Amino acid sequence: MEKKALDRRYEFVLYYDVQNGNPNGDPDAGNMPRIDPETSKGIVTDVCIKRKVRNYVELAKKTEKGFKIYVTEGAVLNEKNKEAYLVNELKPVSKKLPTEIEDAMKVTQFMTDNFYDIRAFGAVMTTEINCGQVRGPVQFGFSRSIDPIVQQDVTITRMAVTNEKDRDKERTMGRKHIVPYALYRMEGYVSAPFAQKTGFGEDDLELLWESLENMFEHDHSAARGNMSTRKLIVFKHESELGNAPAHKLFGLLKEEKRNAEMPPRAFDDYEIKIEKSGIPAGVEIIERM
Repeated sequence: MEKKALDRRYEFVLYYDVQNGNPNGDPDAGNMPRIDPETSKGIVTDVCIKRKVRNYVELAKKTEKGFKIYVTEGAVLNEKNKEAYLVNELKPVSKKLPTEIEDAMKVTQFMTDNFYDIRAFGAVMTTEINCGQVRGPVQFGFSRSIDPIVQQDVTITRMAVTNEKDRDKERTMGRKHIVPYALYRMEGYVSAPFAQKTGFGEDDLELLWESLENMFEHDHSAARGNMSTRKLIVFKHESELGNAPAHKLFGLLKEEKRNAEMPPRAFDDYEIKIEKSGIPAGVEIIERM
C-alpha cells in the first residue's frame, strides 16, 4: 500500500511538566537541571525530546517494517549504513557516495524508507560508509519552563556500601538534583516539502503525535521524577507552504497562573488560553490533548 504524502504544513506546541525530577541534566554543571542563567527558566534540549520519541517508536513499532531507529544506544552507524549497500548490491568506497547518481539515490532512499528517525528528523550519514545527508521535515525547538525553576539539591542516604573496606560505615551519602515543579513549553515544525523528499507521510505524522503524547509513559525513572505530557496543540495549514507565519500562530497561546502569589506545584495551577479570534484564514487548530 502506497503511503499518503504529506501535503500540508504543520506547527505544534507541546506542554509537559515535571514533579520532583530532573528533566534534562546539564553535564557542564554537574548534571543539574538545565537553566537559562539570565531568566532562571528551565531548558530542555531538542535532542532530549527526540530521544524520547525514538524510544517510543522503537517500542511501538518493533515488529513493523520501515520503523527502525537509526540513532540507538550503542549503535555502530557504519554497520547500519552498510545495509543500504548490501541490499542494492553495491560496494562502498571509503567516505564517498556511489559515483552513479542513481546508485547514490538508492542508498539514501533505503535509509529513509527503513529508519523512522531519518525520515522524520533527517541525518548526516557521511561516515566511513557514506549514505549521504538528509534534511528532515520535523524540527523541535528547545523547551522552556513557563516560570523560573528552582534547582534543588537533595541529599540521600544509602544503607549498603560498595567496597569491603567500607563495611563498617553506617551509611553512605549521595545527592539528587530535582526541580520541585515546572511546566515546559516546546514549539515544533513539520515541513510538507521536506516530508515529500524523505517520504514522511500521514501515517508517520500520526505516529509523531502519538509519540509526543505517550513518550513519558515508558520513560519513568527515579532521576526524572514524574513527567507527563499535558497538552499538544497542532496548527494545520491548508497548503503545503503554509497560510500564516509560525511565530504568529505560537503567539495565540498564552499561559497564566491561577494564583500569582503562590509558586506552581501542579498543572492545574496554570490555565492555557487559545486566542481563537486571532486564528488566520487557512489555519485549523487541533487540540490533541
